Amino acid sequence: MNPVSEDIKDILLEDSSLGLAFGTNLFIGREPSLHSNCVTIFDIPGYQPQLLLAGGEAGFFNDSFQVRIRNTDYKTGYDLANDIMVLLHGLEHVTYNSTLYMVIYCTSGPAMLGWDDNNRVIFIINFNLQRR
Repeated sequence: MNPVSEDIKDILLEDSSLGLAFGTNLFIGREPSLHSNCVTIFDIPGYQPQLLLAGGEAGFFNDSFQVRIRNTDYKTGYDLANDIMVLLHGLEHVTYNSTLYMVIYCTSGPAMLGWDDNNRVIFIINFNLQRR
């Protein structure tokens, strides 16, 4: 099973209207300092996986991730954050890279985190999901 961030990257790349390209303005786990306008996906702590006893089949994993949007323009950054939230929130019963995602849902966001030292606004969106 992939890290959640890998599968979420693939979901975001399927929607060409977002204008994202992996390694150009979409990143996983580490936000590059040089790219002013970018999206980064972070794997963050989720909830405990389902525990099945007596040799039951694999249960569900309850993971979380955060999407961080950095942009030189407030409105453009917010709009992209909102578009990502709308795309992912409520996505259900889809399979990516052999993993079944029962549901993905937004828990907070888009929320402005602040401005960085280079005068770029940062928005975050937090999500939970259930997969197996």
